[in-house]
Amino acid sequence: MGSWQSSSQRRAWRPYIEASLLLETRLDEDLRAAVGLSLRDYNVLLVLSEGPEHRLRMGDLAARMVFSPSRLTYQVKAMEQRGWVLRQPSREDKRVNYAVLTASGLETLRAAYHHHVETVQRLFTDDLDEHELEVLARVFTRLRARLHGPREQSGEASPPPALTEAPGEHGG
Repeated sequence: MGSWQSSSQRRAWRPYIEASLLLETRLDEDLRAAVGLSLRDYNVLLVLSEGPEHRLRMGDLAARMVFSPSRLTYQVKAMEQRGWVLRQPSREDKRVNYAVLTASGLETLRAAYHHHVETVQRLFTDDLDEHELEVLARVFTRLRARLHGPREQSGEASPPPALTEAPGEHGG
């Protein structure tokens, strides 16, 4: 395997990570300014709107949001205070709680939806042709499936090779 510094992997990684962080930041700032929602708020509302009866088990919602259980509890509590979601204990299993989208939460999502879609198009998809969109959809669908799979085991594997240049010297 070649050097990371001059590899096509690095040439793909750096623009991806930098652009994705910038895009997420810009989408978050735009939603906050336009409709008073964070990007995380929006995504929780969107995921719940797609759930059966607009509700999901807290654990399932945490997995979909890629949140720790405690992070989701904090997020849902803040959204409960705004009247967008509520927590409901399961009738069948008292250890299980559901996050439920309220009518106010659905109204908030609907109010934000078109603005958010227009912003996503302006900042991301409008600059891509159909072929590029298809490639991105295939790449990220495959990556999402792989990342949702079992985590790679660490332990007995050989250690990574030592850095030939310190991070920061050439942007490693």
